Amino acid sequence: MHRVAILGLGAMGSRMARKLLDAGHQVAVYNRSPERARALEAEGATVAATPRQAAERSEMVISMVTDDDASRAIWLEESTGAIHGLGEGTIAIESSTLTLAWVRRLAEALGSRGTDFLDAPVAGSRPQAEAGQLVYLVGGAPSAFERAKPLLEVMGAAIHHVGPLGQGMVLKLAVNSLFSLQVAAMAELLGLVRKAGIDENRAVEVLGQMPVTSPAAKGAAALIAARDFAPMFPIDLVEKDLRYLLESARSVEAEVPATAAVRELYARAINEGYGDNNIAGIARLFL
Repeated sequence: MHRVAILGLGAMGSRMARKLLDAGHQVAVYNRSPERARALEAEGATVAATPRQAAERSEMVISMVTDDDASRAIWLEESTGAIHGLGEGTIAIESSTLTLAWVRRLAEALGSRGTDFLDAPVAGSRPQAEAGQLVYLVGGAPSAFERAKPLLEVMGAAIHHVGPLGQGMVLKLAVNSLFSLQVAAMAELLGLVRKAGIDENRAVEVLGQMPVTSPAAKGAAALIAARDFAPMFPIDLVEKDLRYLLESARSVEAEVPATAAVRELYARAINEGYGDNNIAGIARLFL
């Protein structure tokens, strides 16, 4: 049994905290809007008033927030940031999807205090978080990874140590870009076949049997055909992750023109009012 802090109780963090509680761990939680913590408190979690308070008696501190700014506030805010509550031997784990530059700055801040740090973003959405079937992409020292792995296995079905600090985040951004490109391609092509007079459902059926159609693209096609755009991975977050990949690519002087083009497409969807739709809602631009 471990003492664990979860910082950020959105769609993912709340489900991760629940898996840890179900496994018998002592869980402290913090969320900027405290009302989101009440259900977890009823299930046995301790609600902290600040990230620092949540971290103070925890062996591992996990952040799952929206963006770089939220991560900065959670970890480094003067007096209330989690960094001020980290004890000797505590492992700090950042599971949000962030820029490489920010992960490196956070690593420097935590390293100056002698804290072990892992960037451990996850692949998967709400159903995978609820089922404990997330895929972890972890960067950091092997010794810290081995210590954290049993805890991550409570929330994930696959735990991959991919290299030094920052490399987990880069690979997660790459995964999200690849997914976003496939969904956008399927969306525009279904728009084409529909306007060409082909039955959309028949097109989805046939495309789904083709070797070039990945499971992700096949799933997106089914959602598009059903006009099911209820949010799991909202377009607002898709565009943010693509923007973060572009920033990270610039920092290592890599060219990513396909990602740049598809980011503009998701930005257009936001401008047209579809930002709160699931990623498959990009199809609304073409249907």
